[in-house]
Amino acid sequence: MATPLVAGLSVAAAAFVGKQVVQTYIKFKASPGLFSSVGRQYYKGGFLPEMTRREAALILGIRESAGEERVKDAHRRIMVANHPDSGGSSYIAAKVNEAKDLLLGKKKVGKSPF
Repeated sequence: MATPLVAGLSVAAAAFVGKQVVQTYIKFKASPGLFSSVGRQYYKGGFLPEMTRREAALILGIRESAGEERVKDAHRRIMVANHPDSGGSSYIAAKVNEAKDLLLGKKKVGKSPF
């Protein structure tokens, strides 16, 4: 008599633990990676009228002194997510392209408003 009761409780406990594991896994996959998000944040401010090297670096999520390869990789990563042909904003794409050009030296830095 006790055996079916113990078996039923065991199955219920296993189902509960399984449900918790699945929910935790879904939350973990939805959140940014534990180590990939350390120190990374997207630029949340508005754009200056004349882009500076600092703003360009913030837009691309890299340092101002980053090398050409790192600038191109950051540009590619952001453009994949924000390309106008994929439903992204053409204004954001233009600003990302402007940031890349400025950091690669293809565009002159304007005078600072300060």
